[in-house]
Amino acid sequence: MIDDITKISLLYDFYGAMLTKRQSEVIGLYYEENCSLSEIAEELGISRQGVYDALKNAQKSLREYEEKLGLVEKFTETGRAIAKIDKSIDSIIDEYAENRELKKKLTGIKKIIDKLDE
Repeated sequence: MIDDITKISLLYDFYGAMLTKRQSEVIGLYYEENCSLSEIAEELGISRQGVYDALKNAQKSLREYEEKLGLVEKFTETGRAIAKIDKSIDSIIDEYAENRELKKKLTGIKKIIDKLDE
């Protein structure tokens, strides 16, 4: 399970464009720039409470987008599936190492999979 900071950062990567400008600024400064609420308040010229409210509303919005769209979960599941496929191919290559043609074909498939995982 990933921690809350990582989760919000990942949600922001996927859904950040859907936030208001202010929410996006606050999330970016807080999670990406590691600024405190006071530092963000000073930077944006708003109260610390205003920053806190914008941050909480942005977090709530990001979670709601994920709940409705599920893009982060699909991305995570795809990554796990790619890793399993890659491991299976490695196992088959090892098991049939003497079969050059099979090894060549499986190595080609691995190259395709590796590009998906970049």
